[in-house]
Amino acid sequence: MVRGISGGQKKRLTTGEMFVGPSMAFFMDEISTGLDSSTAYHIVNSIRQAVHIFKATTVISLLQPAPETYNLFDDIIFLSDGQIVYQGPLEYVLEFFESMGFRCPERKGVADFLQEVTSMKDQGQYWFHKDEPYRFVPVKEFAEAAQSFHVGIKICDELAIPFDKSKSHPAALTTSRYGVNEIELLKVCFLRELLLMKRNSFYHIFKTVQLAIMAFIMTSVFVRTKMHRNTVKDGGLYLGAMFYGLFTLLFNEFAELPMTISKLPVLYKQRDMLFFPAWAYAISTWITKIPMSFLKSGIWFVITYYIVGFDPNGGRMFRQYLLLFLVNQMASGLFQFMAFVGRDMIIANTFGSFSILVVMVLSGLLLSREKVKKWWIWGYWISPIMYAENAILVNEFLGDSWKKVTNGSTETLGVQLLKSRGIFPVGYWYWIGVGALVGYIILFNSLSILALTYLKPFGKSHVNISEEELKQKHMNRTGENFMVELSSVPSLRGKASIGFGCIEGMYGEIMRNNISTDSISDGSDAMASSQEWTKGMVLPFTPLSLCFDDIRYSIDMPEEMKAQGGKEDRLELLKGVSGAFRPGVLTALMGVTGAGKTTLMDVLAGRKTHGHIDGTISISGYPKKQATFARVSGYCEQNDIHSPQVTVYESLLYSAWLRLPSNVNPETRKTFVEEVMELIELKSLRNALVGLPGVNGLSTEQRKRLTIAVELVANPSIIFMDEPTSGLDARAAAIVMRTVRNTVDTGRTVVCTIHQPSIDIFDAFDELFLMKTGGEAIYAGPLGSHSCHLIEYFEGINGVIKIKEGYNPATWMLEATSEAQEDILGVSFAEVYKNSHLYRKNKEMIEALSSPPPGSEDLYFPTQYSQPFLTQCFACLWKQHWSYWRNPSYTAMKFIFTFFIALLIGTMFWDLGSKRANPQDLFNAMGSMYASVLFIGTNNAYSVQPVVSVERLVFYRERAAGTYSALPYAIAQILIEIPYILVQALLYGVIVYAMIAFEWTTAKFFSYMFFMYFTLLYFTYFGMMTIAMTPDNNIASVVFGAFNGTWNLFSGFFIPRASLPAWWRWYAWACPVAWTLYGLVASQFGDVHTTFEDAGASFKNQTVAEFVNDYYGYDHNFLGVVAAMTIGFTVLFAFIFAFSVKVLNFQKR
Repeated sequence: MVRGISGGQKKRLTTGEMFVGPSMAFFMDEISTGLDSSTAYHIVNSIRQAVHIFKATTVISLLQPAPETYNLFDDIIFLSDGQIVYQGPLEYVLEFFESMGFRCPERKGVADFLQEVTSMKDQGQYWFHKDEPYRFVPVKEFAEAAQSFHVGIKICDELAIPFDKSKSHPAALTTSRYGVNEIELLKVCFLRELLLMKRNSFYHIFKTVQLAIMAFIMTSVFVRTKMHRNTVKDGGLYLGAMFYGLFTLLFNEFAELPMTISKLPVLYKQRDMLFFPAWAYAISTWITKIPMSFLKSGIWFVITYYIVGFDPNGGRMFRQYLLLFLVNQMASGLFQFMAFVGRDMIIANTFGSFSILVVMVLSGLLLSREKVKKWWIWGYWISPIMYAENAILVNEFLGDSWKKVTNGSTETLGVQLLKSRGIFPVGYWYWIGVGALVGYIILFNSLSILALTYLKPFGKSHVNISEEELKQKHMNRTGENFMVELSSVPSLRGKASIGFGCIEGMYGEIMRNNISTDSISDGSDAMASSQEWTKGMVLPFTPLSLCFDDIRYSIDMPEEMKAQGGKEDRLELLKGVSGAFRPGVLTALMGVTGAGKTTLMDVLAGRKTHGHIDGTISISGYPKKQATFARVSGYCEQNDIHSPQVTVYESLLYSAWLRLPSNVNPETRKTFVEEVMELIELKSLRNALVGLPGVNGLSTEQRKRLTIAVELVANPSIIFMDEPTSGLDARAAAIVMRTVRNTVDTGRTVVCTIHQPSIDIFDAFDELFLMKTGGEAIYAGPLGSHSCHLIEYFEGINGVIKIKEGYNPATWMLEATSEAQEDILGVSFAEVYKNSHLYRKNKEMIEALSSPPPGSEDLYFPTQYSQPFLTQCFACLWKQHWSYWRNPSYTAMKFIFTFFIALLIGTMFWDLGSKRANPQDLFNAMGSMYASVLFIGTNNAYSVQPVVSVERLVFYRERAAGTYSALPYAIAQILIEIPYILVQALLYGVIVYAMIAFEWTTAKFFSYMFFMYFTLLYFTYFGMMTIAMTPDNNIASVVFGAFNGTWNLFSGFFIPRASLPAWWRWYAWACPVAWTLYGLVASQFGDVHTTFEDAGASFKNQTVAEFVNDYYGYDHNFLGVVAAMTIGFTVLFAFIFAFSVKVLNFQKR
C-alpha cells in the first residue's frame, strides 16, 4: 500500500543487516534478487574481498548470476533434485561435464548451462559426441560420477581425515549466545521501540485523541449535575460510569493486536538470527507502553473524575487513577500475549475477543456473583476485571459521599449498593484488586515472553508440484522411465501461435527477425521437433504503438529531505524522458536500482495515484485516455498480487471472463484460457491454490507466470512487465522470457523492466531503453545482433572501457555508465545521448508516431468495461464464493468461536431466561443479550478486516486494469457474507435460546433470531466499512474501537435511555446496538404482564412489561419500527462500504 525503498534496495538492506555483525559464517539465499547485474557484481565482489581478508566461511545461493559474478566464486556446490552433482573449484566444473559428454556453448553462461544440463527437457542440446547416440543422463549418474572425478576423490580424502581440534584457535567459536551483554540488548530493543513509536506517531496520537473524545462523551452523559446520591438506583449510574471506564481502557488496547501481528515476521527473523532474546523485546515493549498507559489512563481520569462527580477525597482520587493505569497495563499484556499465541490476524482477533468475553462476563457486572453457576464460579475468581471492578467500586462507594443512611436501613447507601451488585463491601478489597492486577500484568507479560521464545510462525513456504513434475524429478534423479509423454514437453516454435493465432508476416516491417526465439531455447526441439503445434485460435486485437515525449514526474519534497537542506518544493523523479514502443518489438527498460524504471512504467500505464505528471503520451498517434487505454493494455506488476484462495485456472478464467469482449462466447473464452495456460506452461498447476507469497501456494516463479497469464488472457495490445524474471532461476527465467517473446511475435507491444539478464535473455530483446540514477534516459535504440549497436554506441564515447570477450553486454553497459564512471570521465551520459544522432532519430520517430496514420480511428469502446454490470457482479460473487469457501481460518474459525461462545453464555446464564422474580433477573437476561451482541458482533467486525484488507490489494490491481467497476466488487463482498452470517446466527441462536430457556413461542424465537442475524450482519459490514474508509488495519481497528465504545455507552445497558441527559437522547436513537437491545428485550419481555414475585418496595405490584417500559423505555408495540431500523443500519453500513470502495484509494504509487 505504501511504497518505500525499491525491491533491490530492500535486498541490499537484508544483506547488510546480516553482514554488520561479528559472524564468520554466512549463509546467503538469493541475495541478488531484484538487483541489476552491475550492483549484484559489486556486492558479491565486496563479499569476496571480506571473506578473503577475514577468513570467513560463506555460502551464497544465486538464481541468475551473470558470468562475471559467477567467476568471482572460489568453489561451487551444484544441486539438482536433492543431490549434489558437483562440488569443488569453479575451474573444473566444465571439465567434469565434458567428461560426461556435455559441453557449454561459447556464448552461454556457465551458471545457465549448469541449470539446464541436468534437465530432461534441456540436456540434449549440450551433447557434443555427435558420433554417439544421445541418451538422457539422470542426476543419479552425475552424482556417482562426481565421486570418482579427481575433485570428488580429493574431497573424500580430506573428509576421511578427522579434524585436529588442537590446531583450532581457542577464539574460533563464540562462547556467548549473543553479540553483546543482555543489558545492552535490552537497551537497544528499548531504543528501537521508542523510534518505532515516534515513526508511527500518527497512530498513537490518533488513538489518544480518540480516547479523549470518548472521555468527553462519557462525561457529557454522566454529568454531575444530573448525578445524585439519594438512592441505590442513583448509585447504579456511578457504577455504570466506572465500569464503562474500565471497559474503554480494556478495549482501547485491543487495537494493538494488528500492529503487534504485523511486527512478528521481523521479530521471528531477528530472534532466530540471535539478534536478541525474546525477553529483551517483550520487556522493552512493556517498558515503552508504561508511559503510554500513564498518559491514556491520566487523560481518562483527568477528564472524567471531576465532571462525573466521583468522591472528592484526594486519596480515593489517586487510588482510582492507579487502578485505571493497572487495568490498561493488564490489557496491554493480555492482548500482546494473544497476538504472540495467535500469530495470525484472524486467529489473534478471535482469541482476543474470546478473552474479553470471559473476563467481562465473569466480572460480576453482566451476571451478579450470586447468579454465577457453581460450575463457573472458578471463572469469576480468575477474571482480572472482577478484581478491578471490586476495587474501583469499593474505593468509590465506601467514601464519605456515600455514608448516607437511607430510611429503613442500618447500612450506608454505598454498602447497600455494593451488596445489591454482589460486591464485597470491605475496604481491603481495593488492595486485593491492586495486587491481583499487578500479578496479572506480570503473568501476561511472562506468558508473552514464553510464547515469543518457543512458538514458531504459522505456515511454511512450499512449492506446488504436479504429478508430471514429480515423475520428471524421479526420472532425473534415478533414471527410471515413467513413460512421460512427449506431448507434455513444450515446443518452443509451435507455441508462438497458441492462443493468439499465427499472424506471421503481418507486421514484417516492424518486427525484428534477426533475434530468434531459439536464443532462449529450452532444448525441447531436440526431443519434440515433430510435435509442432498446429492448433490455434485468433482473437482479434489492434496492434498499437505507444510514444511519450518529455515526460516529467515529480512528488512533493519529503519533509526529511527538506530537513537535510532540500530547498525545492518538488522532487523530480523523471526528467524529460522521451521514447517509443512499437508492435512486434520487445523493449528492455533497464537501469541501476532506483533509476526510475518502475516509476516510468507506472506513469505510462496510468498507475500512479500521487504526484505531478507533465509531458505527452499518445497511442498510435492519438492522445492517451486512461479509461480506454486500460481496455487494451496489460500490466504485470513486480509484486504478484492475486486472490490467495482461488486456483490458477479460476484466476485466469475470472480475468478472461471480465476483460475479454462480451461478444466472446463462454466456450471460446475457456478454450482461450486453456491455450494461454499451455503457452505459459501452467497446465500442470491448473488446480493449485495461489496462496500467500512466502507462506503457502505457488512458488515465486509460478506466481510470476500466473501474473503474466492473467494479463495475456485479456488479449491486450500493449503489455507492461515489471521485472518478470526477478526471483527466478535461469531456467525459470528462460521459460518466462520464452512466453514474453512468443507474445511479442504475435504483433503486440511489450515493454519489460529487467534485472540481471543472462546473455541469452538479453539477446532476446530487440530494443533497449536505458536509464540512469535520477530518472534520465541515456540510450534508447536497437540492440543489434549480440548487442552490437549498443556496444558500438557506448564504445564510441571517449574513455568508456571496452567490453571483454564473452562478457555480458547488460552488465558491461551498467558498469560503463555508472555514476562513478561519469565522475571519472567527467561526462554526463544523459547529455551525450541528447546530443547524439540516435536521440535525433528517436525524436523523428516520436514525431512520426505522434500523428495518426491516414484512415485510422481513435480507440473507442461503447462501454467503460468489457462486461455489463450484472455480469461483473456475478463474476465477483463467484470469486468471493471460492475465496470464502477455501478460507477456514476465517469462516471455520468464526463458526468455532460462535459455537464455544454459545456454550459459554448458555452455561453461564443457564435457565435465567424464564426467571422473572425481580428486576435483577431481567438485568441478568439483558446481560446475556448484551454479551452476545458485544462479543460476537465485535469479533465479526475485527476478523473480517484482514480478509477485506487482503482482497482490497487485489481489487486495486484489478480496477486499475479496467477489469470491473468498484460497485460489483463491493456488492459481491456484501452478498457473500449473508449466508455465512445466517449459519452463524442459527448456530448461536438455537443453542443459547434453548440453554437460557427463553419462552418457546414462534414469535419470540423468530424475533430473537431476526435481531441476532441482522446485528451480526451490521457489525460485519461496519468492520468492512472501517477498512474501506481507512488506509490500513491498524487505523481501522482504532476507528472501530472508538465507535464500538460509543455504541456500548449508549446501548442502554450502562445507562437507560430515560436517564440520559436531554442533549444525548438523540444518539440513543442513532445507536445500532441500542436498537438491537430494544428489539431483543422488548420481544422477550415487553408483552409479559405477570408481576415481580420477589421485588423490593420500589417495584412491588409492577408487571415485567411495565418495568421494561418504565426503566428502559421499551414498548412492545414499537417492535416493527425497531426491526426496520435494525435492517436500516445494515443497509447503511453496506452502502457506506460500497461508496468508500468506489471513491477512496489509499494505494500510494
